[in-house]
Order: sequence, then structure tokens, then C-alpha cells
Amino acid sequence: MWTIIIILLILWFLGFITSYTLGGLLHILLVIAIILIIIRLLQGRSVL
Repeated sequence: MWTIIIILLILWFLGFITSYTLGGLLHILLVIAIILIIIRLLQGRSVL
């Protein structure tokens, strides 16, 4: 799970650096990564 989150965040960040966002796809992936982190927090599990 954490591997997916980290990959999504890296891809999103690279999209800002290169100005190549695949039509907003990377922003959607960022939102998914943030939602997954929030769900983990609400479940009471350690984030890191």
C-alpha cells in the first residue's frame, strides 16, 4: 500500500517539474494517495 502511495506522490511531483500532467491524471492520483492516507489515520494505524 505504501509503495503505491509513494509512487503516486512521486509521479505527481514529476508532473509539476516537467509540466507534463497527462491531462490531470497525476492530480487524480495525488487525491487518491491523500484519501488513502486519511483512511489509514481514521483506522488508527500508524501512517509512517
